[in-house]
Amino acid sequence: PQASWATWEHIAQLKGRKTILLTTHYMEEADFLSDRVAIIDEGRIVTVGTPSQLKANLIKTPTIIVSADNITPEIMQGLKARYSEVKEVDGKLRVSGENLDFRELTDYLHSNGATIRSASLEEPSLEDVFIHFTGKELRE
Repeated sequence: PQASWATWEHIAQLKGRKTILLTTHYMEEADFLSDRVAIIDEGRIVTVGTPSQLKANLIKTPTIIVSADNITPEIMQGLKARYSEVKEVDGKLRVSGENLDFRELTDYLHSNGATIRSASLEEPSLEDVFIHFTGKELRE
């Protein structure tokens, strides 16, 4: 890990002064270090843009991840009636829907007795962009 961070720091220092061509399978690395990213599938460029542009252009249903205590079956039933997808994953609620509103969701949970420990909007990642354009997981 130390060698990777040292390399990242060195590349970051060169940004703006030199042109750097970086090839990587680590999307976090590409996101952090790159001004522009090209997704390549089977030797062909399938999309190009800044990391922010690529992620913003990825159409994805808004999703909020909530870590909360006292989530009752009644709360789950109410959420499922309001939103298109409600799942419990690794002890956290994953709520998705076209009309998803952060404040409305947290107010609903709080008013029904849940104690919210954390809540965050799930943003698309470069890995999501890669999978969207190639149809492949990074491990394939």
